[in-house]
Amino acid sequence: MIISKELLVRTAGIFGVEITDGATDKFDRYAAMLLEWNQKFNLTAITDPDAIVVRHFADSLTFFAAAEPAEGASLIDVGSGAGFPALPIAIVRGDMQVTALDSTGKRVNFLSAVADELALTVSAVHMRAEDAAARPDMREQYDFATARAVANMRELSEYCLGFVKVGGSFVALKGPSLPEELDGAKKAIETMGGLLDKTSDFTLPDGSRRCIAVVNKRSQTPTAYPRKSAKIAKFPLV
Repeated sequence: MIISKELLVRTAGIFGVEITDGATDKFDRYAAMLLEWNQKFNLTAITDPDAIVVRHFADSLTFFAAAEPAEGASLIDVGSGAGFPALPIAIVRGDMQVTALDSTGKRVNFLSAVADELALTVSAVHMRAEDAAARPDMREQYDFATARAVANMRELSEYCLGFVKVGGSFVALKGPSLPEELDGAKKAIETMGGLLDKTSDFTLPDGSRRCIAVVNKRSQTPTAYPRKSAKIAKFPLV
């Protein structure tokens, strides 16, 4: 086994997540595939097995300390990269319907390979967020949208809230800059039909601070949003 089962179970428990033996095996295989594929192209700078457990797996599972998805809930992870938090969420909650969205083909190929290898209910989609959010089969179709350290909260709100159905939530997994980012994201959140519900603050076992924002979707997103990335950068919602 590549990863420490004891470390995984202990760190997941901090966030109220129980790891079964079957899930442990899947996390271990995920770590192995991450290291194998990382030799071919850059997926992560974190290659120490214990660091993978803490800074990738446990960090992703903080989602469950901030949100309580119902049985069979749908979730889209925007800018999923190497699969965080989408794949750890899917490993722990096999009942959920998870979509991992990324704009880079090699990453999407990796996500698909892991999902197939671990028999996860994960769909890997190769698209830009602003294009995917305009598709009728993806727009406002999800109970949850997640993003982890992809962009500033202002831009993330525009990219992600268009995927969330009214009554659902956007859960942003961020670092200690979250309070400042939220100050600058108020207009974007409101424009996209969102309302900040709560923030949570966590410390990982390695001392890293993590902050999570839960934004509830209270009304439909106007059809003009999200805009193309160049327009978002040039004309931020402030």
